[in-house]
Amino acid sequence: MRIIRTALFAPGTNQKVMAKAVASPVDAVLFDLEDSVALDSKALARQMVREAITELHNSTREDKPYVMVRTNAADTGMLEEDIAQIAVAGLDMVFIPKAEQPDDMKKIDQQLESLEKERGLNRIAIGLQIESAIGVYNCYNIIKATSRIQLTSLGTAQDGDLQNDLGCGWSVDGPEMLYARSKVLLDSKAAGNVISIDGVFADLNDEEGLMIESKMSASLGYVGRTIIHPKQIAIVEQAYGITQATLDYYHLIVKEFEAAEQKGVAAITINNKLVDYAMYRQAKRLISTVQ
Repeated sequence: MRIIRTALFAPGTNQKVMAKAVASPVDAVLFDLEDSVALDSKALARQMVREAITELHNSTREDKPYVMVRTNAADTGMLEEDIAQIAVAGLDMVFIPKAEQPDDMKKIDQQLESLEKERGLNRIAIGLQIESAIGVYNCYNIIKATSRIQLTSLGTAQDGDLQNDLGCGWSVDGPEMLYARSKVLLDSKAAGNVISIDGVFADLNDEEGLMIESKMSASLGYVGRTIIHPKQIAIVEQAYGITQATLDYYHLIVKEFEAAEQKGVAAITINNKLVDYAMYRQAKRLISTVQ
């Protein structure tokens, strides 16, 4: 799966906003059927999202964003119909909010497999939005429920579901959710090749806060985050990206280490720092994230 630094939410009943999201320079568009859609508009949202996916899929655009759809949660009774309506050519991932139980993921996997065979679709991935204490606790086992799960996202928004469930405070520096962030990231890595992105930063006018929180998140190992407006794109890309100086340094590590390896040497010094296979693998990994 490609690295996703920016995944832009767009309400499924707002055609103008969905079109704007698709046209934005984001890694992924995230059409929403859940919290931004009124209960009596769910059917309309499914139809509009399905049409938006099909239109993008049929376009000749070469730089198409990754396409995700946030469904309604498993316990709402709406999830099965959500998936049935939006599983069309061009959908890359269903993004499941309030993910809590492995059995729910197994049911989604079975439904997707059936729809893929019936409709001749490519394999559709599953993303998890972890928004509760039990979701954090069960994260590893949820991921292991199906190989379709390729992404986790922790619901870190101020006054969001996770903060409410934990009963904790919230701050830009993020110590209140540090354990949850760390556990979801660790479980994602331990359970398989799953990338982790952070949740939304709700204050559109606090660019400094967005940068501070994003840099903290990136330092933990998150590769990007969900966003709610195109104005957040540049800040998030900067916070989660790699500077040219850092990239040059890692290219130097790869070059010098591979040259030394050819001579039978597996431990060298670059800029007064020890470089062995561990550092070489780290350099290769980080370089791969920008290719």
